[in-house]
Amino acid sequence: MKNEIDNILFSRFVKQAIPFEFVSIQEVYKRVSESNYDLSKPHRIAFNALIIVLEGESSHFVDFKEEVLSPGVILPLTKGQVHSFNKELTISGYVILFEESFIIQNTSDKNLFHFLQIFHTSNILIGKENFVSLKPILQLIESLLTDIDDNLKSEVVHSAFLTLLFQIKRLACNQHKFFDTQRFKDFHLFKQLINKHYSEIHNAKDYADKLNVSYNYLNEICKEISQKTAKEFIDNWLLLEIKRNISEQKYTSQEIAFKMGFNEPSNFIRFFKKHTKITPLQFQEKLKKTPSIRD
Repeated sequence: MKNEIDNILFSRFVKQAIPFEFVSIQEVYKRVSESNYDLSKPHRIAFNALIIVLEGESSHFVDFKEEVLSPGVILPLTKGQVHSFNKELTISGYVILFEESFIIQNTSDKNLFHFLQIFHTSNILIGKENFVSLKPILQLIESLLTDIDDNLKSEVVHSAFLTLLFQIKRLACNQHKFFDTQRFKDFHLFKQLINKHYSEIHNAKDYADKLNVSYNYLNEICKEISQKTAKEFIDNWLLLEIKRNISEQKYTSQEIAFKMGFNEPSNFIRFFKKHTKITPLQFQEKLKKTPSIRD
């Protein structure tokens, strides 16, 4: 189909032997241009990424919402998100792309916790003046990836990237609230369960039972970290997955309904309209006209 959403694999525009790539934003545009691919076309990524903006201004659409890119902004992108770049290149900076397994494997629980916090944040503001402290780490990563000696290359790049995340979090603490508690870990476990079971479980109490915590506790941590009740958080997750599936234009409304765990298509349509004020079909038509649709 003409407007079908592409699913972009890590290997498509990456030239590294290890599942980690560090390139300038200009190089990203160059590579996709050489492949006759349009970055402004919404696409679903099968990897994680980090966009670091040094100069200029632009916009980036992530899961149907606009994020403003400007100097001092760092944009984390996670596996499964639908996103698109601005068609015109108006910013400079870097893009780090990596497969989730590169971080998850061989990372201590404590260090993994910092990674999860960074990628729980939709965008991070550290301020243009603070980039000077990131520069040595970015230069180290870049030099490592261009080094022809592959001996322990993956391990050193892994450590350098974690150092970069630590420094980003350190610089962002004045602008963002991070949750260094067991409650955030429980919230992350909740998110993992939703990701695994959203198509079959829509009830917050069932998730609380799976986590072996009380419904009230689950509600409290959701309100604290996401500013939503547990039920609202589940509904928002489900709604986003529905939008992603609609945007891919590979399934009928009925297929998406059953895929998302609705016994009747009418219940699926009612749920979608309750949260968006439009039907799934109307959303699909609107998406065709304006690919970078916002909520």
